[in-house]
Amino acid sequence: MPQKEKDDRDEPCESADLLEKEKASKPVGKAETLHNSTVTPSSNHSPPQSRSKLCLLIPAIVVVAFICTMESATLKDRFVVLKQWPNIPSVVPAIRQNNGYLMVSCNGGLNQMRTGICDMVAIARFLNVTLIVPELDNTSYWHDQSTFEDIFDTDYFIGSLADEIRILKELPSEEKRRLESQPLTSMEPILFPNMSYYYNTILPQIQKHKVLHFLKADARIANNGPPEEFQKTRCRACYEALRFTPHIEEVGRKIVRRLKQKGPFLVIHLRYEMDMLSFTGCTLGLSHDEIVEVMTLRKSYPWWKSIADPRKKRKAGLCPLMPDEIALGLQALGIDRNIQIYIASGEIYGGEARIAKLAEAFPNMVRKETLLDSSDLSQFQNHSNAMAALDYIVAVESDIFVPTFGGNMAYAVEGHRRYLGFRRTITVDRKLLVSLIDQYKIGKRSWSEFCFIMKAAHAGNRMGKPKERLKIPDQPFKEDYFYSNPLECLPHSPTSPLS
Repeated sequence: MPQKEKDDRDEPCESADLLEKEKASKPVGKAETLHNSTVTPSSNHSPPQSRSKLCLLIPAIVVVAFICTMESATLKDRFVVLKQWPNIPSVVPAIRQNNGYLMVSCNGGLNQMRTGICDMVAIARFLNVTLIVPELDNTSYWHDQSTFEDIFDTDYFIGSLADEIRILKELPSEEKRRLESQPLTSMEPILFPNMSYYYNTILPQIQKHKVLHFLKADARIANNGPPEEFQKTRCRACYEALRFTPHIEEVGRKIVRRLKQKGPFLVIHLRYEMDMLSFTGCTLGLSHDEIVEVMTLRKSYPWWKSIADPRKKRKAGLCPLMPDEIALGLQALGIDRNIQIYIASGEIYGGEARIAKLAEAFPNMVRKETLLDSSDLSQFQNHSNAMAALDYIVAVESDIFVPTFGGNMAYAVEGHRRYLGFRRTITVDRKLLVSLIDQYKIGKRSWSEFCFIMKAAHAGNRMGKPKERLKIPDQPFKEDYFYSNPLECLPHSPTSPLS
């Protein structure tokens, strides 16, 4: 990089304090306060006859209101009315009916499993089947042997959803005995189907076999199209019912407290781990030996698709941002160099040397390994799901969240922060940023131009503000993921598309 780069960047970008911007227009959060209103009696007195008639009418009105209320409650117990949907019933029976049992084996990392579990809750609820507490993936790249009970508060999960869905820790004994004499029926649901697939294909299978086992849970329901009640069940499961264990929550909150004691903090979800570089095939900036190591790992997963030229992928914005690239991006956006930067990630490929420029640009850089005592951290070693859970807690509570690449955690945290009241999330335009960096390095752009273009490009929908979810019919992989923008569940605000 030319010597002038350092001199240019010594001049701060204008409007540097993103943290303080738009406080005056902050949207309304989840909760709204209800005020009791007081009725002032009229000064005009009713005649005695009118008062007598009124006294006779009041009990009658109360009785009628009570009967109507009870009838309404009875109807609610019997039916939950849904919006119309082609090929599915418009009325779903109450949860007292049990059409069978659904067992689920999750796949992927923590957040891929987390959102899959929430989808399964909604599917089971709307099929009126009993969900067995899902099984976590112990065979993925991380080889984490944690169970559901090791990561999530199982009793809270079951109890908090008890009014909508029956969840059991294991199959009833009679079903276990029955499966001893006949094989368990297992299958993978198709990707991104609508609910008619579950009513027309899956429900008959459950009714036939009594117990059905899903081999995968991720992306097994459409982002768009399900009734609003279904979408809200997904949200309730994800943001309210699926809590981490009390111990994980306690350690995560400890990190948050220690950060907040020193002021605002920004979380960078830095996707520069070996598995991510191998999965994407993004090897620019790596040494020859590192490229060989990364590509050797890739060959051990033959089902990963063939990759394009890494240079072309980077220019198209399809690679995780390198640590020095995100450093330049944050500087151009005017982030205060003294803000605390928490790095949420697994092991950074290349170690401390790889993040040296990021640490130089933002010297108050910390990780969970530097904030926790060894006694706290030792309990999480070799448990990637628990470590990811800590990062998730901190990322949700941060003042600013910045993912450097798309992915399950980035989408899940972004959506959770929207759900909590549109907390600031900067979704960096990677294609624009790498183009500006390349132009700046060869002197085609000045630092002030770099700053101006970055701020202008990120001032709108890239700051976590309310926006419509992008829908692309028949191309679900290209549209916005439901959990990154759970629009049907978000708080109303003057600027919200829900208003």
